[in-house]
Amino acid sequence: MLKVVKTSEIESVIGTEVGVSDWIVIDQERIDKFADATMDHQFIHIDPEQATPVFGSTIAHGFLSLSLIAGIPFEQEIGMVLEGTKMGLNYGLDKVRFLSPVPVNSEVRIIMKCMDINEKNPGQYLAKFEVTMEIKGVEKPAYVAEALTMFIV
Repeated sequence: MLKVVKTSEIESVIGTEVGVSDWIVIDQERIDKFADATMDHQFIHIDPEQATPVFGSTIAHGFLSLSLIAGIPFEQEIGMVLEGTKMGLNYGLDKVRFLSPVPVNSEVRIIMKCMDINEKNPGQYLAKFEVTMEIKGVEKPAYVAEALTMFIV
């Protein structure tokens, strides 16, 4: 469920978990479409015969997994917004670490934690979220990233 936070209550969400997505499957069709969209056709992503000796199967692109930060929260209505938000903008990333490959047909989910929110200009709030992508059955996450969102209220 999407958490709506009043600007007067920003401090109450800093350091807290603000969303956990449902599990989604990263299948070969999704990987292939991403390869086509980005022109990244490295064999570890699209050729099971060549990838299997290296990773046991094909694996998702790191940037495919990372790009789901943009879609999963909106699709599943998780995370947070500030009350009165007119729009939220992807402001970038401060840090990303890819820790485990995501094998084809893995189930993944993201966990979002609010790290900081600052008013940069009147009505413009920059929020930093720690986003972790978990892979079902794997101890290490796929990645941990610091994602930035600008809320315009």
